[in-house]
Amino acid sequence: MSEGADPQAPLFPGLVGARARGAAAVRPAPPAPEAVTLAARLPPTIRLGGMSWSYPGWAGSVYAGAAPARELARHGLPAYAAHPLLRTVEIDRSFYDPLTADAFRAYADQVTDDFRFVVKAHEDCTIERFPTHARYGQRRGQANPRFLDGAYAAEQVVPPIVEGLGTKLGAILWQCPPQDGGGAFAFARRLGQFLRRLPRGPTYAVELRTAALLGPAYGDALAEAGAVHCHNVWTAMPSPRQQARLLPAATRRPLVMRWLLRWGDPYESAQARFDPFDRLREEDVVNRREVAGLVTRAHQHGVPALVTVDNKAEGCAPQSVVQLARVIADRIEATAAEPRP
Repeated sequence: MSEGADPQAPLFPGLVGARARGAAAVRPAPPAPEAVTLAARLPPTIRLGGMSWSYPGWAGSVYAGAAPARELARHGLPAYAAHPLLRTVEIDRSFYDPLTADAFRAYADQVTDDFRFVVKAHEDCTIERFPTHARYGQRRGQANPRFLDGAYAAEQVVPPIVEGLGTKLGAILWQCPPQDGGGAFAFARRLGQFLRRLPRGPTYAVELRTAALLGPAYGDALAEAGAVHCHNVWTAMPSPRQQARLLPAATRRPLVMRWLLRWGDPYESAQARFDPFDRLREEDVVNRREVAGLVTRAHQHGVPALVTVDNKAEGCAPQSVVQLARVIADRIEATAAEPRP
């Protein structure tokens, strides 16, 4: 879970100085020539990135030297954004608790105008029943009164994101955990009502982790509300290509995608095998090609793409991004070289 800058910092000059020294201590790694070349080959409408930036194992590929996770969370974003291929990232803190506009603005101030954020919206909006995890305290196992509460999302969740990030907002992600949702039709109906309550303007992307909820009713609810589906590579979901085939084209404009875990791979197992996320440990060529294929087709239809990659996809998200960028660039160039009928 990434840490943002303290919005109270301007009140304390000493803290401002400490932040500046911390930021200066986290330097970007010298860009690899291949990454620079690939960045030039990719269309600017295709943005690739990670799901956070606070990983000490990225020393050498993203950061010039070693630094603890907490320091990277607070000061590593500018160095992350200096990587030629990392042009988007997820803000994860907002999933656990809503953030203020000032907190989002602090993130936006650390990156260039061309950078885009994918913001994970507060989980209270998408959890039907709170998990039994200890962090939920007395709410463990209880029904969630804010589940798909459009008024709460429209008044408390969305405005600080939009105000703080402005034009650097790429998409607001509503991540739905594995759950029944009342069945496919009931869930789709409530989801549609929820999405139609939200302020117009931002790109709203919905990620499912329950395959049974994916289908025509869900696709229609997204299309009618002007929202998009977040295609994912996730342990219990159909492949991204199969997801796309089940949904209207309008639900992937723009294309939003998260490459997380291969089919059947438990989260905890991948975490243990791949930590400290310093290199590719188990390359997943099949899913890499799936993701690249959808991105390439989107580009051919003039559709921009936001793709974020988890360390648990192959072992190291930035190195997965390099490999993914190569496949996408090769496919786009091969397609452009094909003779037209």
